[in-house]
Amino acid sequence: MTLKKIDINKIRSDFPILKREVNGKPLIYLDNGATTQKPQVVIDALVNYYTDMNANIHRGVHYLSQISTDAFEVTRRKVQGFIHASHDYEIILTKGTTESINLVAQCFGEAFISEGDEIIISAMEHHSNIVPWQMMCEAKGAVLKVIPMDSRGVLDIDIYKDMLSERTKMVAVTYVSNALGTINPVEEIIRYAHDYGAAVLLDAAQAIHHITIDVSKLDVDFLVFSGHKMYAPTGIGVLYGKEKWLNAMPPYQGGGDMIKDVTFAKTTYNELPFKFEAGTPNIEAGICLAYAIDYMTDIGLEAIKAYEDELLEYATLEILKIEGVRIIGTSEAKSSVLSFVVDGVHPYDIGVILDKLGIAVRTGHHCAQPVMDQLGIPGTVRASLAMYNTKEDIDIFIKGLQRAVDMLK
Repeated sequence: MTLKKIDINKIRSDFPILKREVNGKPLIYLDNGATTQKPQVVIDALVNYYTDMNANIHRGVHYLSQISTDAFEVTRRKVQGFIHASHDYEIILTKGTTESINLVAQCFGEAFISEGDEIIISAMEHHSNIVPWQMMCEAKGAVLKVIPMDSRGVLDIDIYKDMLSERTKMVAVTYVSNALGTINPVEEIIRYAHDYGAAVLLDAAQAIHHITIDVSKLDVDFLVFSGHKMYAPTGIGVLYGKEKWLNAMPPYQGGGDMIKDVTFAKTTYNELPFKFEAGTPNIEAGICLAYAIDYMTDIGLEAIKAYEDELLEYATLEILKIEGVRIIGTSEAKSSVLSFVVDGVHPYDIGVILDKLGIAVRTGHHCAQPVMDQLGIPGTVRASLAMYNTKEDIDIFIKGLQRAVDMLK
């Protein structure tokens, strides 16, 4: 079957911010790993919510509340279909990836973790998939273990297999590294963990808009991601969890909507998914997430991935032509991230000069400080790609980087 090609001119015309200038130069936006820009259809949906349907959801009998509730619940079903979950009530809508991980760490930990039990994470995790597990381990007296990675940014799966035991209760790993771009072998990771009865959480924040994910085929226990990485607004995220785990876990927070009945003597909790959705959510962002999912689906994730892979290969070849540049993260399996250092130059200085040229990249440790510590560097410059980027963007970026290197060396 021939893979359809994306219409890059049409896509770029859908993102109004790409028409603006920065410091008198056309914007070249290569900070998509931090957040993506938003298409007009998502912006219109956000404006429409406030101009035509603003109301609180789930508890109102009036018309605006009902249409807002319906629109919000459409998103839950869109997410279910997008990740191929079995039930819409397995989709918990949160503030983002960080809250989703904290929810699982706290609630799963409370229900299933005892003193001496073990949690496994990897050496390339974002801080949001390190700190919550550290906190839980400290509270429960559990042990945190770390899958090592090599200098290419590739996990040692043989060591991981040896780390697993009957004491392993949770394996929490990133699908795609935000700092390195490595695509981890998540099918293997899940399969080996399940051999020991351990649950698996995948951080899909950097994968969800690049790679087709089927939670049923993966047989993953928990999957987390953020809307703002996938062309939706900030403040909305997703936790997918298997029904058996979600039913067995205690609520994350107390308040409105997560209750079935409240007396001063006892509270009875609501059914899924509302048991984990206390209080008024970010309604407008939740509604917009459905539009972002439709936008990506209409283009086709396979087509998006093929195009972004082509861009990454092109950018990799071009950047290696610049003397003194060293790519950080050289796994054969990579997605949309080009992290690098320049000999004798601090990443921050590169970023500042590129910004003057209208080129947006990210510099620093990218909330993955242990990665940088292992590699013995203070941080990297990270150019991260999205479906609206072009080879012309990369050419301008490469030219700007060469100028920065010439100025600083």
